[in-house]
Amino acid sequence: MSADSPILTGVFHGFSWIRCNGKGSFLNSPAMKRFGEARIEAGERCLAVDLGACTGMDSTFMGTLAGMAARLTAQGGGLQIADADSRNRRSLEDLGLDYMMEIDPPEAPWRDRIEEARENLGPADAAGKSDQIERTKHVLEAHQTLSGANDKNAKTFSGVVSMLETELSGKEKGADDRKRS
Repeated sequence: MSADSPILTGVFHGFSWIRCNGKGSFLNSPAMKRFGEARIEAGERCLAVDLGACTGMDSTFMGTLAGMAARLTAQGGGLQIADADSRNRRSLEDLGLDYMMEIDPPEAPWRDRIEEARENLGPADAAGKSDQIERTKHVLEAHQTLSGANDKNAKTFSGVVSMLETELSGKEKGADDRKRS
């Protein structure tokens, strides 16, 4: 587990578990997303994201959670947050994400198995470092997801989305120019 990817994961009967140790950020959200997408593609319908050791979340991390929640909901499943402290709960609620995911649901399939899950986790597959274009695409996608969640977020993140779109366009143009050289 590297310092920039404190994401631990595990697969259990009835749910898959993701634990964020430290800050949830644009640095470790790609590893979380890769695991979540792989589990969704494998047919998982319940992703539990353990925030018990999470010291805070940036908007990219929360946008990544929202994206996974939307994909799960579209397939008849759901994303559930475990052990959110008041700060992390407030961060999710402030962006209206509590309507997209369940926060500490009392009837969750993992409710009586939290310690078992935590004891049987391994590091998420970091799958190598992504390049600048892939990182920018990831951050842009997360902010587009947040913007699509509600009108307040659309206003809040419109400048960020616009800036990231411009940045991505410039990076892609530069990469194309280098390929032609």
